[in-house]
Amino acid sequence: MKAAGMTKDGNGGDSPSRLIDARIEELGDWRGATLARVRALIKQADPEVVEEWKWRGVPVWSHGGIICTGETYKAVVKLTFAKGAALADPAGLFNSSLDGNTRRAIDIREGEEIDEAALQALIRAAVALNVAARAVRSQKKPKSA
Repeated sequence: MKAAGMTKDGNGGDSPSRLIDARIEELGDWRGATLARVRALIKQADPEVVEEWKWRGVPVWSHGGIICTGETYKAVVKLTFAKGAALADPAGLFNSSLDGNTRRAIDIREGEEIDEAALQALIRAAVALNVAARAVRSQKKPKSA
């Protein structure tokens, strides 16, 4: 089922935030409630976060680059951190996609508690990593002739 206003390529007249709202409402079960809760935690951890809607219907949170995505499946809500392998995870939240060199994910199943403080610490660490990488890239830009 498509969210209101979404076109074939995932873009449409609705803002990404409205499309995420529609996804949460469309799910109407524990997955929607979980997605809404992690969304709120992300926004609390980084008030400057930008919400995006990519890849034909995936909520994405960015700040200086992608922080994480929020995919919903039948049995899990999956938060995939774009640069998760580079983040310290002292609370051991990452429990999926552990073999890759770049991404890491958190699969949240029905009834599981979210360690809110640890998740917010991961969000802040991901933002810091993105901002630092962007600063390095801007310093390395070639000089004009």
